[in-house]
Amino acid sequence: MALTFYTHPMSRGRIARWMLEEVAQPYDTVLVDWTGKPAALLEANPLGKVPTIVHDGAVVSEAAAICAYLAEAFPQAGLAPTAAERARYLRWMFFTAGPLEAAMMDKVLGVTVPPEREGMVGYATFARAVDALEAAVSESDYVAGDRFTAADVYVGSAVGWFTQFGLLDKRPAFARYLERVEARPALTRARAIDDALIAAG
Repeated sequence: MALTFYTHPMSRGRIARWMLEEVAQPYDTVLVDWTGKPAALLEANPLGKVPTIVHDGAVVSEAAAICAYLAEAFPQAGLAPTAAERARYLRWMFFTAGPLEAAMMDKVLGVTVPPEREGMVGYATFARAVDALEAAVSESDYVAGDRFTAADVYVGSAVGWFTQFGLLDKRPAFARYLERVEARPALTRARAIDDALIAAG
C-alpha cells in the first residue's frame, strides 16, 4: 500500500491529517510550499491544492472527500457509516462542505445576498445555515448518530475553525459538540504533528 499526503500545516490539510491519524495507517507526508508546488502534486491535482492524497494511484482531493474515502478504504477503523447512519452522515458532511462553507466565505468577503435572491444560494441565509448546523450537532452526540464517524472529523474541524475565527456564535450546542470531538486521541496526535511543522518554520 502506498499512501501519500500533500499538505501544508496551515491549511485544510489539518482536517485530512486528523482523518489519517484516525485510520492509523502509514502514510508519507509531502509538505507543499505556497510559492512552489511539487510536480508530483500538480500531476495528481492540476490546481495544486492541498490537501490531496494519492492512495495506490487513486487521487482524492477536497477535505470532505478525503475523509469519506479514507473511511471506506480502511473500514477497520470503524469510521464509515452504517446503513442507519448513512443519510445523516452524508447530509451533514456535505452540507458543511458546501452550503455552510459558502455562507462562511461570503460573510468573510462581505457578500450579502439580497432577500429576493436567497433561493439561488445553497445556504438561503447565513442565519438559517448556522441554525441548521446547530440542529445537526444537537440531535445526538455526533452528527450521524451516537458514535463518532468520519463526518465528525470534517464537521468538527469546521465548527472549531469557524468558532475560532468568530464566524460562529459560541452557542452551547457547538461548545458541547467540540468538547466531544476534540477529545479524540487522533486529533491530539494530528495537531502535535502540524504544530511542530509550523514551529519548525
